[in-house]
Amino acid sequence: MKRLLPFVLLLASPAALAHHGVASLGAAGLEGPGAPIETSSSATLPEGKWLGLVKLDYAKFKTYDPLAVETDTNAYWMAGIGYGFKPWLSGYAFQPYNVKVDETGGLNSRGPTDLSLAMVIGFKYDERFMPVPANESLDDLRDWHFTVNLGMSLPTGDANHRLSDTSIDPGKSLGFGKASFNYGLTATRQFTDDDTAVFEVSQIRFQKYRYDPDPVGGFPAGVSVKFGTETRVNAAISHRLMTNPDNKFRLDGNAELNFLNLQRDVENGIPGTAGGGDMLYGVLGLRFYQGVTSVGVAVKKPIWTRLNEAAQQQGSEGKEKYRLVTTFSAMF
Repeated sequence: MKRLLPFVLLLASPAALAHHGVASLGAAGLEGPGAPIETSSSATLPEGKWLGLVKLDYAKFKTYDPLAVETDTNAYWMAGIGYGFKPWLSGYAFQPYNVKVDETGGLNSRGPTDLSLAMVIGFKYDERFMPVPANESLDDLRDWHFTVNLGMSLPTGDANHRLSDTSIDPGKSLGFGKASFNYGLTATRQFTDDDTAVFEVSQIRFQKYRYDPDPVGGFPAGVSVKFGTETRVNAAISHRLMTNPDNKFRLDGNAELNFLNLQRDVENGIPGTAGGGDMLYGVLGLRFYQGVTSVGVAVKKPIWTRLNEAAQQQGSEGKEKYRLVTTFSAMF
């Protein structure tokens, strides 16, 4: 039996004061495993199929000092496309667009950032490890499924983007200046007719980049920055709430825990301050499926943090009031 109405969802989870994103992958049909919203599931695209997607991750930050200009909101848009080269091999390209807004009187930043590419290799365990086959029965879909995910960003964005006062702020620039690299592993298992467990470990690494001189003195000539490595450990449960075969409709509820370890940025070889630490997010969301399209909506909030200099890290990860995540995807 072929998978019923399969499709894959490529999503982008946000970064903090910087401007990077992480691809998140999942698959679902009227029957079979569910897909979380922020945690990557172990899925590949069917051979010869395309996927189009759009995602928005909107972050609202806590503010503390009424006399100081502080980061108010960040909006991380992403448009992408994927293709199934083999049943076990999928490739993706996605273009982010970021909007970072300070409180009134601040310096805002907006524009397209670095193009990203990703490759997903899928395999399963059924008495032995094997590549994901072209066709699987519903019983086969209950086996453990895994992926190895490899990706990189290309320096297509403007790393030396200047704000309205002509200054350069690396945290608001539109690129890293050099390629970044990400890799990860996922494991997924449907353990009842309606429930699926998903686990993911991933990491992003950045290269050192030397910025242009800043004419107003905010960032002098010769300064180099290497953004801190990001390590994520995620777990999720997806529960099928409703299915209507006549309308090819399915509704899932999702609960997730997303852990992030964010290393300090390094400036001119010296670890920076007011950045980095550990944080745990809780995510609650719904995913709607209609034929070969899907819409996901989730709220993500920090539920535990251990930041390096918490009092100084307003506007960074771990200091959000909330994140609102919405996605749309379609297969063709």
